[in-house]
Amino acid sequence: MTTEESGNVQPMPEDNRLSFDEAVQYALQHKAAVFAVHPVFEEEDDAQPSGARLFVLASDDKGGYFLRFVAGRFFSGAHAADDVVDAADIPERVKELRFLPTRYEPNWFSEQIQVLIGKLMSASGAAAPHMPDYENAPQKHAAAEVVFPMAFISGAKKH
Repeated sequence: MTTEESGNVQPMPEDNRLSFDEAVQYALQHKAAVFAVHPVFEEEDDAQPSGARLFVLASDDKGGYFLRFVAGRFFSGAHAADDVVDAADIPERVKELRFLPTRYEPNWFSEQIQVLIGKLMSASGAAAPHMPDYENAPQKHAAAEVVFPMAFISGAKKH
């Protein structure tokens, strides 16, 4: 890719992201991981993402690799998807993504998706825009004596 400045064509600065094939080689050679993130937008609001799809390629320590796919809404403790995909079953559209080298701990995948992304970015060492400290943000909880009616929890609507 290039940019035009004063009529001159200049190469884009290197961003350290890897193609799928380069990412696989990196993961295998370094017994490490690489990741890519794809934001998810609501149909009504294309200005702010409401969640993300996260793709982590990692060495299986047996000479192969796998894909960990996690998807979910931001600020939700539940993931919409959390799957491990064998190398042979990785979809072609994933192979079009660009990946950043990183490391990870398996217990990170129990975090909210924005916390997981922050940890992967931090572990990658890549310069990233300032990300809030979601992991240590104050949490709001209901008092122990608070009881929610089932209609409120299940989302049942009265007409």
